[in-house]
Amino acid sequence: MSMNVQPDLDFIRDMKSAGGDTLKKCFQCATCSVVCPLSSDDNPFPRREMVLAQWGLKEKLLGDANVMLCHQCGDCTAYCPRGAKPGDVLGAIRAYAYKHFGWPAGLANLASSGKNLPVLIAIPAVVIFVMWLISGGMHLPTTEQFAEVGYGHFFGHWDFRLLAKNVFFIDLIMLPSAGLAVYAAYRGVSAMWKKMAESAGVGEALYRPSVPQFIKEFLWPATVEIIEHTRFKKCEANKDRVKGHQPLLLAFIGLFFVTVYSAISQDMLGIFIPSLHGPMSLMNPVKILANVAAIALIVGIGILWGNRSRAEQEGQATHTFYDWFLIWMIMGVGVTGLLSEIFRLIGVVSLGYLTYYLHLISVMMLFLYMPYTKFAHLVYRTFAMAFERYRDSAYVKNPLSE
Repeated sequence: MSMNVQPDLDFIRDMKSAGGDTLKKCFQCATCSVVCPLSSDDNPFPRREMVLAQWGLKEKLLGDANVMLCHQCGDCTAYCPRGAKPGDVLGAIRAYAYKHFGWPAGLANLASSGKNLPVLIAIPAVVIFVMWLISGGMHLPTTEQFAEVGYGHFFGHWDFRLLAKNVFFIDLIMLPSAGLAVYAAYRGVSAMWKKMAESAGVGEALYRPSVPQFIKEFLWPATVEIIEHTRFKKCEANKDRVKGHQPLLLAFIGLFFVTVYSAISQDMLGIFIPSLHGPMSLMNPVKILANVAAIALIVGIGILWGNRSRAEQEGQATHTFYDWFLIWMIMGVGVTGLLSEIFRLIGVVSLGYLTYYLHLISVMMLFLYMPYTKFAHLVYRTFAMAFERYRDSAYVKNPLSE
């Protein structure tokens, strides 16, 4: 029996540019499937995916949940006798998937290549600079004002008590960026779920779970597993990644809580209690959490930076823009945020304002490019893990027929 294989050459070129150029060295010995903790007798992962990638079968790989379930722990790459680096190949496939599922396509394509880095930085830099210019806040406060209000007047000040001018301009910048990211991620995950369902032969559900049922039975368990790093801990060759990923994830959770608390206390309750405005005391428990989370963010991404550099030096990983762009962005957010606070505490106004401007750029980049960079794996992998549970559930499979 013959089979007509139509490889997607553009997909192969994209995959090679994102770190999958070692694919041609694979000669299907199945060592990767033997050592991978995700592999099983009926699921020879990642050997099957390496075959599909060599054949350029893009559509099959885009609908393969295992591609997103892979944690790139490095075991397959460490034991590969041919240096094919299956972990990098799978990472390259994920990078292509984020671009393929990305919306709008122009922004997804822009964020996929290192040659576009100046433009990727320029977009938020120009937006924030223009907003700063038209806000009328582009002037440095005195040292005394800086000590009293911090960066609360970065975009100026008005007497409208229901909404601070600084908050208005920051919301005008960040909310559309975050909204675009959330909507783009929703569209991408929806398209991926549809492809995974087709690939797994999941037809019409016997009965559909409600949204609360879906969250409780599939999405929440997947989220807990990610927070606990259950599968990361099964890795052998790259165990230290847990030391970087876990504090980083917990730092983001902590900073999210701090942001929500600040919005409620200063921008809502502050309308009625003016004393809540301005920088929080260093002894405030929420401020302590913010500083601990910021340090955890820098430490976590620093560990991942070191691990990645070491893996590349030892030939266990390929240097790619896809892997480094996220590391640079997160480090930028952490370092500029911490330096902004230090400059405020010691009263260095000019450096403080410059660093805060860079901090806003870093945060906007993290929001705006989330669905198209490696950061997207947090969303896509979570839903792939939820799908893994869903496809084997009674919603899809009739337990009485087995």
